[in-house]
Amino acid sequence: MSRSSLPSEFEDLLSRAGRKVLAGTHALCGALADPRRRFVVADDLLDRPKAARVRAALEASLLEVLEPLAKPIPPETIWEMRRDYGELLPKTARASTIFFDSRRERGVQAADRIGLVRLMRSESYHAFAEALAGRKLARGWGLQVLRYGPGDYAGPHNDHHPENKRAAHGYIDLHLSLCTPGVSHQWLVYSRAGHFSEIASVAAPATVTAYRLPFWHYTTPLVGKPGSGRWVLLGTFLFAAAGRGATSRPAARR
Repeated sequence: MSRSSLPSEFEDLLSRAGRKVLAGTHALCGALADPRRRFVVADDLLDRPKAARVRAALEASLLEVLEPLAKPIPPETIWEMRRDYGELLPKTARASTIFFDSRRERGVQAADRIGLVRLMRSESYHAFAEALAGRKLARGWGLQVLRYGPGDYAGPHNDHHPENKRAAHGYIDLHLSLCTPGVSHQWLVYSRAGHFSEIASVAAPATVTAYRLPFWHYTTPLVGKPGSGRWVLLGTFLFAAAGRGATSRPAARR
């Protein structure tokens, strides 16, 4: 599959509504600048036929190079407890992924061959994230590809990185979620006022989600037919340093 399989600019995947985000005229522009708002989701910002072609290219070219990502619940979280109601649960997850730590990785090379890296590094992808964030974002953003199959999930976590000076005070994640036929449902559950009280579907064929992290959230197990799945194209954007567009690529999340 050639490098021309995917568009070179993210803008080419957008619907009319999505182009309004880039133009600064959509209601979601600047939504994540509101300190009370941590998460936005929309299933009308991507052109669905074009998104379906991207999904087909991912299925054809990347399935064989995905790495398993499995973080089960450690048994000691139960059997080493010493006090009632003293549960402490680390982040758990099961999915498949491509980390972009090295250009020598098979998955990264395959993503580059079909033009996915170019698409996710495009200027319009960065501009789209900035439009939702309502503020300048740093250059050199981090990338990751995930695929959730039936039963795959991400347990409760907050994506806080206090040891990373640039990320410690927050950052933006932009997800492009592309579901194959046969996916029944998968939900993003997140906290408001200290409770897991909010829920949003991420199982539409072409969904955009954006997060102003950190905050508590989890992704429920995907329910669907065997072989079905949800691709997530993930960009992580640090806030630009005052007065300039800083470059500081965040590490991939494990």
